[in-house]
Amino acid sequence: MSPDKNLSLKFELKEGGIPSYQLSYKQKPVIKPSSLGLELQNMPSFLDGFTVTNTAQSSVDESWNPVLGEEKTIRNHYNELLVTLAQAKNNNRFIRIRFRLFNDGLGFRYEFPKQNDLNYFVIKEERSEFNLAGNHKIFWIPGDYDTNEYAYTTSKISEIPSLMKKATIEINSQWPIAALSVQTPSMMKSDDGLYINIHEAALINYPAMYLEVDPVNNKMISHLAPDAVGAKGYMQTDAQSPWRTIVVSDKATDILASKLILNLNEPTSYKDVSWIKPVKFIGIWWEYFVAGRSTWAFGKETNVKLTDDFTKLTPNGKHGATTERAKEYIDFAAQNGFDAILIEGWNIGWEDWINNWKEEVFDYVTAYPDFDVKAVHEYAASKGVKIIMHHETSGSATNYERRLDRAFQFMNDNGYDAVKTGYVGKIIPRGEHHDGQWMVNHYINVAKRAADYKIMIDSHEAVRPTGLNRTFPNWIAQESARGTEFESMGGLAPDHTTILPFTRLMGGPMDYTPGIFQTDLSYYGTGSTQRVNTTLVKQLAYYVTMYSPLQMAADIPGNYERFPDAFQFIKDVAVDWDNSYILEAEPGDYITIARKAKGKNEWFIGGITDENARTANISFDYLPAGKNFVATIYADAKEANWNQNPQKYTLTKVIVNSKTKLKQYLAPGGGVAISIKEATATELKGLKKL
Repeated sequence: MSPDKNLSLKFELKEGGIPSYQLSYKQKPVIKPSSLGLELQNMPSFLDGFTVTNTAQSSVDESWNPVLGEEKTIRNHYNELLVTLAQAKNNNRFIRIRFRLFNDGLGFRYEFPKQNDLNYFVIKEERSEFNLAGNHKIFWIPGDYDTNEYAYTTSKISEIPSLMKKATIEINSQWPIAALSVQTPSMMKSDDGLYINIHEAALINYPAMYLEVDPVNNKMISHLAPDAVGAKGYMQTDAQSPWRTIVVSDKATDILASKLILNLNEPTSYKDVSWIKPVKFIGIWWEYFVAGRSTWAFGKETNVKLTDDFTKLTPNGKHGATTERAKEYIDFAAQNGFDAILIEGWNIGWEDWINNWKEEVFDYVTAYPDFDVKAVHEYAASKGVKIIMHHETSGSATNYERRLDRAFQFMNDNGYDAVKTGYVGKIIPRGEHHDGQWMVNHYINVAKRAADYKIMIDSHEAVRPTGLNRTFPNWIAQESARGTEFESMGGLAPDHTTILPFTRLMGGPMDYTPGIFQTDLSYYGTGSTQRVNTTLVKQLAYYVTMYSPLQMAADIPGNYERFPDAFQFIKDVAVDWDNSYILEAEPGDYITIARKAKGKNEWFIGGITDENARTANISFDYLPAGKNFVATIYADAKEANWNQNPQKYTLTKVIVNSKTKLKQYLAPGGGVAISIKEATATELKGLKKL
C-alpha cells in the first residue's frame, strides 16, 4: 500500500515462475496483471523459471532541497518492496525487483547483483508490461530512436494504428520504430477519470524506453533503443535498470505536482553547487528562424574544412553572430536586467554543418572573422552580462568528446559559465541513435565533465530527461521536444503547450524558448506566411506554466521595445521557486499555475488554454493571510485570438489577498499572466480591490 493507502501493489509469480505485478488506485485497476522480465543475448533470459527466495519491506519519509526547482523542499515518502528472484535451472542465478509505492504512483526497477553466474550480459529486449484497464484517451507521439520533436496526437489507444502514419511527420534525423510504438512520458486518461502517466527515472548506462502498443488488448510493453549492431544494453554486475514510473491520480493537478521521478533519482555528489544558478537570457537566435533574416554561417561556400582559412570565404552578408550585433544584444540585456545572452553561429563550420554526416564539423574554439571573442567578453563583463556558449555537434558526438576539455577550458578562459549543446543530425559513431545506451552515457559524461569546469548545460536534441537534474544539477535544462522554433517551421497547435507539461516536462525542465511577441512572421517582409499560434499574453504565461530555471526571452529585442508594458512581466518573472501551486489543469485543454519566487514575497501566475476560449478560475489562498498585495494582470483583450488580433491585451493593477477569487477570460489560443508583489500604503492607494 502507498503511505496514504490509495494505491495498492500486488506482486506474484504466475505459472511457470513468471514475475507479475498489478496496481490499483482507490480500488480501481490501473495496471492489470502484467509480466516482468528481460530477454538476454546468447544466454538464458530473465523471463520465467523464478522462485521467490526473499522479500523485504521498508518505508522512507524524508525531505530534501533541490539546487534549483519548482519547490524549495521536496518530500520523499514511499513504501518499498524488494523481491529476490532465483532461477534454479540456471544455478540459482538471481535478480531483484525493487518497487517503491508513493502516494502519487509507483516506481520499479530491475537489479542485477554481482554473483558467480552473472558478470557480463547483453540485453536483447526488456519485457516490462503495462496491461492497462481500458481503451484510454492518450496524448502521444510516435516511438522514434532519434527524435522527440513530433507534434502530439490525442486519440484512444485503439486509434493509434490508423493515426500513426499521419503522426509520423518528416523531421530531420528520425528513425521511427517499426513496431507500433509511442514515446514516454505517455499521458493517458481513463473513462472513469483516472490520469495515468508512464515514463522512467534515472536513465543511466541504459537505452531509453519506448512503449510498444497492443491496441486490441490495451497493453503496452517496454521497447529499448538499439545500438549499431542491434543490442539493447551492455551490462556488468552490479547493475540496475532505470526506474519504470507510473504516476496516477484522479486529479490532473496531482500529475503536474508529482515529484516521484525526481525522488527516484540519486542525490547529487557535487560538493559545491554554489556556481549553479538560474538564468534569464536573450540571444542571437530567433532572427535565424524568421525566414532567413540572418544566418549561422559566415560564408557563401558550402564545402568547408576546419583547416580552411575562413578569412578567405565570401561573406554572405547575413551572418548573425558579429561583434557589433553581440554588443547590441549585450546592451539590451544590461538595460533590462537579463543575466546573459546566447550567441549562436559565432564559430567556424556552419557552412555545411547539416545533413552531411560529417565528423570534423566544429572545433568549438575558433571564431569567424567578424566575431572578436575577447572584445565581446570584455564588453559583456563591463556591462555585468554573461555570454552563453553554443556547442552544436551536428550529431558528431565523437568529435565533441575529443574536443571537450579544450572547449570547456576555452569557456573558462573567456568568462562563459553555461553552454547550449545541440545534436541535430544523425549520430556519429555511425549507426548509434540519440536515445541508445552509448549516447545516454555521452550526455551524462558531458554534464559531469562540465561540472569539473563549473559549467552549466542546456542540451538540445538529446534523449528526453528522466529527473537526472537532481543527480547532475548543472544539467539545468533540455529541449528534447517540439519547441518554439517549430512555430517558424509549420507551427504548433494551440493545444501543444497544454500537453507538454503532462508529457515531456514530467522528466525535467524544458528550454522551450518562450516570449515571442511578434507572432505574425509576415511582419518581416521576407515572404513568410508562418505565424506563432498563440496570443502575446499566452507567451507571457509560459514563463510560469513551462518550468525551467533557464528561461529565454526569445524574440528579437526590437519587438519587446514595441510592447514595453507586456515586456515588464518577462523582466519581473522569477525563474527559481519556493513553492508551486497547480490551480487547475486538464491535459490538452488548459493549465493554470501559481508560483512563489525563491526567497521573495513575490508570486507569479500563468494560465493557458487550447484553441478554445475559456474562463480560468484563479484562487489566491496561498498568499499570506491578512495582507494586501498588488496584482498586475496581463490579459487577452476580448477581441484577441491566436490567429486574429493576437497582440491585443489589457493590463490592470488591483489589490488582492488570500481570500480573493478571480474568474479570468482567456481568448482562443490565449492565456493570462499575473505578477503579485508586496506594496506600501501609497502604492495601494487608488487601486480597486478585486
